[in-house]
Amino acid sequence: MANPIDTRREQAFPKLTAAQIARLRSHGQCIRTERGQVLVEPGDREVRFFVVLSGCLEILRPGLGGEELVVVHQAGQFSGEITTLQGLPSLIRSRVRESGEVLALEHESLRAVIQTDSELSEIFMRAFILRRVGLIAQQQGDVILLGSRHSGGTLRLQQFLSRNSFPYVYLDVDTDQSVQALIERFHIVVSDVPVVLCRGQVLKNPSNEQVAQCLGMNPAIDDCAVHDLVVIGAGPAGLAAAVYAASEGLDVLVVESNAPGGQAGSSSKIENYLGFPTGISGQALAGRAFVQAQKFGANVAIANSAIRLRCEQKPYIIQLSTDHSVRARTLIVASGAAYRQLAVEHFDRFLGVGVYYAATFVEAQLCQRDDVIVVGGGNSAGQAAVFLSQASRHVHVLVRSDGLADSMSRYLIRRIEESPNITLHTHTEIVGLHGETSLEKVTWRNGSGIAETREIRHVFLMMGADPNTGWLQGCLALDEKGFVRTGMDITAQELQDRAWPLTRPPHHLETNLPGIFAVGDVRSGSVKRVAAAVGEGSACVQLVHRALHE
Repeated sequence: MANPIDTRREQAFPKLTAAQIARLRSHGQCIRTERGQVLVEPGDREVRFFVVLSGCLEILRPGLGGEELVVVHQAGQFSGEITTLQGLPSLIRSRVRESGEVLALEHESLRAVIQTDSELSEIFMRAFILRRVGLIAQQQGDVILLGSRHSGGTLRLQQFLSRNSFPYVYLDVDTDQSVQALIERFHIVVSDVPVVLCRGQVLKNPSNEQVAQCLGMNPAIDDCAVHDLVVIGAGPAGLAAAVYAASEGLDVLVVESNAPGGQAGSSSKIENYLGFPTGISGQALAGRAFVQAQKFGANVAIANSAIRLRCEQKPYIIQLSTDHSVRARTLIVASGAAYRQLAVEHFDRFLGVGVYYAATFVEAQLCQRDDVIVVGGGNSAGQAAVFLSQASRHVHVLVRSDGLADSMSRYLIRRIEESPNITLHTHTEIVGLHGETSLEKVTWRNGSGIAETREIRHVFLMMGADPNTGWLQGCLALDEKGFVRTGMDITAQELQDRAWPLTRPPHHLETNLPGIFAVGDVRSGSVKRVAAAVGEGSACVQLVHRALHE
């Protein structure tokens, strides 16, 4: 992967003017530094932001082989990357190379500057993002993932770290010669894979929650605090709500079970989203929105799932999978939907080792020059097929209907029709998956009842989705498919069952409980498009303000 710092170095490591530094002085404190003095250690939380006034700082990445120099900050330059803004554990060591003086800003002071000074905000945010992307591109980080392409857990952790934009070093136990020394050093056996070496800990086949905890990816959750707004889900709808609510001064907590972006985050390229004429990947779009929400002060808890809503009284209480509970004066349900599984024998055996729910760079590396199958007729399936056709030998698109016109954007249909290595199979479904440790063959059946088995080792599932609403049972009115009813779609009986207490009817995006809203794919009758989800999430904040003042 090309490193953007190589071509945008002046933006990644800019030099502030005297006037810009003068504006920062009232927010910080001048400190004398001595050669060899360590200002930041890896793992330090809420580290201070340093502007070099004289002397210089060296930024180092510690690893198993010792320290590696990342950059030297000269006078006028500044330290930090995304973790500095987030207040999360540092990834690097900052040490004084030449004695001098620095201007030190505390974490909250830096956030205040970013929210109030548009010029400095643009400089800092661009630099922070480029520096993080640079660390990822060079596989620079103090986290090592030992895995195998024959392990479904390996792909899960790769997806989790990549979609959360966390830099890590990946070593394949089957092909990397340097792995043997680590296996012997940490007493690792084959059944332990995948293994995450994380800041002194050896995590064997860990859950996403365990990795997030080890890396300190989340802010501390105060079970007693009452938030103005809690958003469940960090897809496009949830992130849009978080950005607008936090920018308007509300205390916002976002709870996300996996990574920012939702289903959209797994899209290789979105080309019909307003303002991006050349297209943008779902992960890039989500990553920008994620940082934007944090820029305005929203807190985001990753690898936390809502498991139950307690709605019998206010403030509402949401129980989380991490044994925490959060309290909310208002709540936005943006928990989205999950792609359905195939109803075939041994399906679970092949998850991550031949069957995938996303088509990003991570998955595409596994199937270069191979035949692949994409199941589904919506835009996500079309984007996946076009993306995978660039590196795969042939892409077979399987749909149960008689075509794509009713469910896919015309520009994607044309791409599929004009691609020589994409074949559309209508009235066709998968009826068998075969293989020992990983997928080796697939059997599909067409509308004539004829079954065919082919040697295909990669299947991408992007068919119909089921809403993530199990945690809402007993509280919110759901339609026959499990999606949340809002506004005029709520029946009089459903309002009566929950004893709607207000003289006004529910707002357009409001549920049968005052102050609880639903947006995006989880909402009954929603338009399953990224732009529509963003629109609902942002529009909903106005209704949140009204509810907070009732």
